[in-house]
Amino acid sequence: MPLSLRPVSRDEFDLVAGVEVEPDQVRFSGTVAQAFEDNEDGVDFHAILASGEVIGFFKIDRKYHESYGFARATELGLRAFMIDRNQQGKGFATAAVAALGSYLRDQYPDRDAVVLTVNFQNPAAIRCYLKGGFDDSGDIHPHGIAGPQHILRMDLG
Repeated sequence: MPLSLRPVSRDEFDLVAGVEVEPDQVRFSGTVAQAFEDNEDGVDFHAILASGEVIGFFKIDRKYHESYGFARATELGLRAFMIDRNQQGKGFATAAVAALGSYLRDQYPDRDAVVLTVNFQNPAAIRCYLKGGFDDSGDIHPHGIAGPQHILRMDLG
């Protein structure tokens, strides 16, 4: 299963538009359409590909620290990480998370870590992020849309 990650420009919506999660997962990740509609400053889009086929999507927030006081200016924020519902359960999510370190080092050489929050009610995602190389900071972000969240961090150094 050759897995790769690549940037997605704002005019490449059609490339990732087919990525959909299960309805009960939308509260955690949102949708690709929402990501493009939000048009947030400082947010970059990325695709996850397996054997050349787009199977996932995520956002990197270069201004994460401006919205979340627990993040530093030298850290990126990982948001809206999703694997298409037809590709879940095949190990792609963990493989993509494990590939993030080297990929983000290359894409954002001026940043030293990537941070995310993951909802307490999403144990599968928590396991995936920890198995893929994130560390639990032990801190809690109490203001998540779907409730309290763990704060996880991966060193890019």
